[in-house]
Amino acid sequence: MAINAGGSLNSVPSSRKQTLSNNYLDFTSGANDWAQQYLPDLMEKEAEVFGPRTISGFLSKIGAEEAMTADQVVWSEQGRLHLSYTGEITDATTGGGVVTIGNDIDGVAAGANHGIRKNDTVVIASSQGTVKALVTAVAGAAVTCAPYGEANLDVTFDASQGANSVTILVYGSEFKKGDNYDGGSSRGANEPSFKSFSNKPIIMKDYYEVSGSDASRIGWVEVSTEGGQGGYLWYLKAESDTRARFNDYLEMSMLESVKGGAAGGYTGGVADVTDDHLYGLNSGDVTGTQGLFNAIEERGNVTTGITGVNAATDLAEFDAILAEFDKQGAIEENMMFVNRATSLAIDDMLASMNSYGAGGTSYGVFDNSEDMALNLGFSGFRRGSYDFYKSDMRYLNDKATRGSINDAYAAGAIRGMFIPAGSSSVYDQTVGASIKRPFLHVRFRASQTDNRRMKSWVTGSVGAATSALDAMQLHFLSERCLVTQGANNFMLMK
Repeated sequence: MAINAGGSLNSVPSSRKQTLSNNYLDFTSGANDWAQQYLPDLMEKEAEVFGPRTISGFLSKIGAEEAMTADQVVWSEQGRLHLSYTGEITDATTGGGVVTIGNDIDGVAAGANHGIRKNDTVVIASSQGTVKALVTAVAGAAVTCAPYGEANLDVTFDASQGANSVTILVYGSEFKKGDNYDGGSSRGANEPSFKSFSNKPIIMKDYYEVSGSDASRIGWVEVSTEGGQGGYLWYLKAESDTRARFNDYLEMSMLESVKGGAAGGYTGGVADVTDDHLYGLNSGDVTGTQGLFNAIEERGNVTTGITGVNAATDLAEFDAILAEFDKQGAIEENMMFVNRATSLAIDDMLASMNSYGAGGTSYGVFDNSEDMALNLGFSGFRRGSYDFYKSDMRYLNDKATRGSINDAYAAGAIRGMFIPAGSSSVYDQTVGASIKRPFLHVRFRASQTDNRRMKSWVTGSVGAATSALDAMQLHFLSERCLVTQGANNFMLMK
């Protein structure tokens, strides 16, 4: 009978004390390496080389969250109080002169739907001068104005100017004794105007799956998760990273999302989703939602700087921003969320205001000593009647998010945002009343049956068995949208 000896039964001893290929553990070769007697010096702790990797937290600082039960949220915002329009002088002599109304002061077509009435007193201004006048007749978009102290408008203006070349502002009225409103014509009282806006929640999903065998397998790397868990089970790391990434997606979607539409992008079967009252009502449509960046670009203000991408080094840009805020809500307290380059540029700009800080030695702490930490940055400043509080925004700096876009593509770069502090009063059509809300807040779908703010659940046969699947699946879901109220008070820095 023949006996065949098994191969590689034991390690072969060496005549000298030295590390050889046949007596040292190598993780990259074959399974027989585990029979060797020498182990490497394992550094079990996984190194956290990127610091805090999550970027969420921006909306939680400045906004709020509120449940909703509908397919869309609709809100109304106040119109302007005073009457101001642009137009053109179509007749500079008849009856004193005729101004034909074009747009309101925000550029929206007004035409015959303006609010100017007979006996209103107005200021008419253009590049040629300014005239005070009395409205003597109104016929649709044509407003006849008799200037005070002059026979006709042609003394100051000519009819060669183009459309919307003059501005007409109502500042009061003047009536003769016993005269009635508007001479008894059909133009009656002015009704307050408002603008209605809507947004639609989107459904976001993600999941992580680990087989039953892998869930029970111990690794040699000690992991620490974003949620504070630790151990030698690698699936804990993968599950935690998936959850942290999904939480970031919840915020990134509220910043970056745009509505779809027939003009481009995913239409989702909706003929025209640019109509706020039709947007997103059809069940099953994938039509996008309006995020913060798009809301500011569409309804707010955008600054590209005075002299370049980082023009925050000059107070001229801030003075231009203040002038624009004066035209809007004039909200005095504003938060600036900016990228690193803009933050440093603002610090340098403010330091240059100190005549003793030319060498950069007295930025924020003006009573310095050799034992005192030098403060080279500013957390805020006041200019005019406005207070600005500055904060870095990780999303605009991180290379894995907007930071790489800002570095590589100047045309698509976003330097930061001005967000008004406080709350706004608006009419909520769901509640049916005028309520106060933060300028930014997130609406999520929820009812007594299901809360879809941030759902997570486990399926499979690992742990609590719910199916015959030999794996554990962790599911994540949220349905939400962002409400940007008073976008005219926001400023996007590009």
